Amino acid sequence: MNIAKNRPLKVAIFDWDGTVVDSVEHITDCLHFAATHIGLPALAREQYRNIIGLGLVEALRSLYPQITQDQMQSMRNAYSKHFMATSASHQRAFHGIPDLLQTLKDAGIYCAVATGKSRKGLNLALESSRLSGHFDLTRCADETRSKPDPAMLNEILTELDLPPCAAIMIGDTSYDLEMAQRIDMPAIGVKWGVHPPETLSAFSPIAIVDSASELAQTLHARMATDN
Repeated sequence: MNIAKNRPLKVAIFDWDGTVVDSVEHITDCLHFAATHIGLPALAREQYRNIIGLGLVEALRSLYPQITQDQMQSMRNAYSKHFMATSASHQRAFHGIPDLLQTLKDAGIYCAVATGKSRKGLNLALESSRLSGHFDLTRCADETRSKPDPAMLNEILTELDLPPCAAIMIGDTSYDLEMAQRIDMPAIGVKWGVHPPETLSAFSPIAIVDSASELAQTLHARMATDN
């Protein structure tokens, strides 16, 4: 991949689960395990899938609106323990993503992560996937407000001293694209994660892509334009 160095784009911000790594089914399994472990009813897998991208507290409140504080803490503990014990083998990057990240780095583009994961969970995922060296900075849901609030994007921009137009958000859920839309940051949706293209298109991304190679082409075009 040949990515131009003379470009307006300065930072590519990636969601993690369902965008960088193929971890959606593992998260779904962990949510199911945690619910049944503390005696809450199991939900359909699609319900668990649809909230991936939110912070864990926000996700559990969405799934179980009547959950008590004690149940919330118990389920968070059960989820985190199960996730940490089983995560290492479920952090496989999607085909072409490591090469894309390296190409961006070689072109002088910052790469960041904005995720609904906890800091502990993301650190383990970065180590297990061997992708930690590709990212310059990261933000997690337990450090700031959860998606779709744009706080984590604003914090990344502040740290890099950049405006939203110099960044692009890449994600597989409406939560990713909505938080970018709220601050007029361009965004790209990916089809290989949680939410279908018709859901993503409601948030006016500049593109919805099928593969890492198509994502690279879209980023290349963005870097080569003055828009």
